[in-house]
Amino acid sequence: MGELILTRKTCARVPTTEGEFQLCLYTSNQDDKEHLVLIIGDIADRPDVLVRVHSECFTGDVLGSLRCDCGEQLHRAMHLIAQEGTGILIYLRQEGRGIGILDKLRAYNLQDMGYDTVDANLLLGRKADERDYTVAALILKDLSVRSVRLLTNNPLKIESLQQAGVAVSTRLPMPPRVTAENASYLRTKVQRMRHLLNLSPLFRALAPHHGLKALSVRAAEHCQRTGRPFVTLTYAQSLDGCIAARRGQALHLSGRQSLTLTHRLRAAHDAILVGIGTVLADNPLLNVRLVEGKDPQPVIVDSRLRFPLEANLLHQHSLSPLIATGDQADRERQRRLEAVGARVLRLPTMANGDVDLAALLVRLAEQGVNSLMVEGGARIITSFLATHLVDHLVLTVVPRLVGGLHAVGSLGWIDPPHFPSLRNLGYQQLGEDLVLWGDLAWDKP
Repeated sequence: MGELILTRKTCARVPTTEGEFQLCLYTSNQDDKEHLVLIIGDIADRPDVLVRVHSECFTGDVLGSLRCDCGEQLHRAMHLIAQEGTGILIYLRQEGRGIGILDKLRAYNLQDMGYDTVDANLLLGRKADERDYTVAALILKDLSVRSVRLLTNNPLKIESLQQAGVAVSTRLPMPPRVTAENASYLRTKVQRMRHLLNLSPLFRALAPHHGLKALSVRAAEHCQRTGRPFVTLTYAQSLDGCIAARRGQALHLSGRQSLTLTHRLRAAHDAILVGIGTVLADNPLLNVRLVEGKDPQPVIVDSRLRFPLEANLLHQHSLSPLIATGDQADRERQRRLEAVGARVLRLPTMANGDVDLAALLVRLAEQGVNSLMVEGGARIITSFLATHLVDHLVLTVVPRLVGGLHAVGSLGWIDPPHFPSLRNLGYQQLGEDLVLWGDLAWDKP
């Protein structure tokens, strides 16, 4: 082939819901593809122009497929560029990472058989990624762009543009919306294609088998090192930090997608823990219903043995509940609970009469529990945080105002008071809910 020559054929005004763009069409002398460019504002001879180089994805861009994050990235980039008032979106006609729509659909069938997106391409005799960004570089030169701020998670795209003579001054991330359909795909992007995504190991539980193994290994190592289970605190709260309108009254906040995530996280853990207040208010099942997976061992912290004999956990759960109580709890009540299937574990108590959570975690580890998911309520959430027994947090924020019972109370009653912050922070929108996650770190006072 000779020198690649690019020709701008024509441009036209295109108003969109995001703003008014100029849409330009380019062709080259080496193929019959028609590449498109959306431009907003005056970009000629400007430095640090906001740019997205987007490869065509019919299934994601047009159909809104949940198997990938392409359509979401396209529309997010249009929004950000329009919001900036100056920028470029280059739409390259290289479907399916360059393999075309036919082989892309064949690759989908292989993925449904268990192969990841890279291996599926390789089995078809294609490369993992056959895209070329020479056209994008030539377009930017034709538009007299001096340097770009690139909207991408893909380091290969940055490297390719730089090798073609485009100055990339900075990278702006494009966080994906993780779903049950695309989680395995996103995980492969990170592990095998170097994509710069902050995917929590727990969020990888959305991808069956892969995430569960990752958490299992991490939890086993943690338990061996510390002598207690790896603890994930997860709960949903309103915008004003509430989990209920008032104490003792159930309030269901999570949307369907974030609730599905909760069930996947349950399936990823050996046990799940709530306080007796949650049992009395919600009568929960604490099992896995919305996804495939095993039920975690239910653990109830109940220092006075108020656990109801008719509770769902006694009659509708695959595992007998383990009730953690104090030394002074009523012996006759224990006998009646054990008669209907509960297991009662007596433990030391704190000065305020609450069960010693550190002692409980040691006992759970002795019984083979490497990972524990803590769901609430407010007293339990606060106690685990105040005693520094939380390793990972998954918090769902729901766009509602409740004005009721706050999830977290005072953390200053432990001396000296340390207050937690999040490290390795990530966040993701699921439906209307915002889910945040990260590892807990304890700042010195």
